[in-house]
Amino acid sequence: MKPFTGLLLASLLASAIAGAAPLKADPARSSVTAVFKQMGVPVEAKFKQFSAQIDYDAAKPAASKASVDIMTASFDLGDADMNKEATNKDWFNAAQFPKASFVSSSIVPAGAGKLTVSGKLSIKGRSANVSFPLTTKTEGGKQVFEGQLPIRRLAFNIGEGEWKDTSMVADEVVIKFRVTAGQ
Repeated sequence: MKPFTGLLLASLLASAIAGAAPLKADPARSSVTAVFKQMGVPVEAKFKQFSAQIDYDAAKPAASKASVDIMTASFDLGDADMNKEATNKDWFNAAQFPKASFVSSSIVPAGAGKLTVSGKLSIKGRSANVSFPLTTKTEGGKQVFEGQLPIRRLAFNIGEGEWKDTSMVADEVVIKFRVTAGQ
């Protein structure tokens, strides 16, 4: 084998291995928020800390997998007292359950840059099988994943005691996310 051919094969192999590597989330260009109604008024609050592990191949989306961990104590309602309240036992109980997580079990192509993602969502010691639509596109050489997952907070014991009353905080919550990731 000529030295150039060996170098070319080594380069192609390295490229193939690099292409197979899981994507790394770009926290500065990614976000996870929760949208809900408090006394009938829409509120959108951001989770400041989360990590996403994405192994995505656009050519083989069904072989892809993803997991997300959200630090519950990072929930930011824009007010220090409300943020502290959200971490207590009645809400996220961040001391006992420091993270919420999602782990995919299947990712199925749905056409036109869309996927259907199914998996297990775990919050505050409770788990549920969920499914949601996901869009994927390329921006600036990175892969962008966007979606929304509607949940019911009471199914995960978010808002216990007097907070079970849905006239103050609605049961319906939409988790919105945008994850930008690349090699």
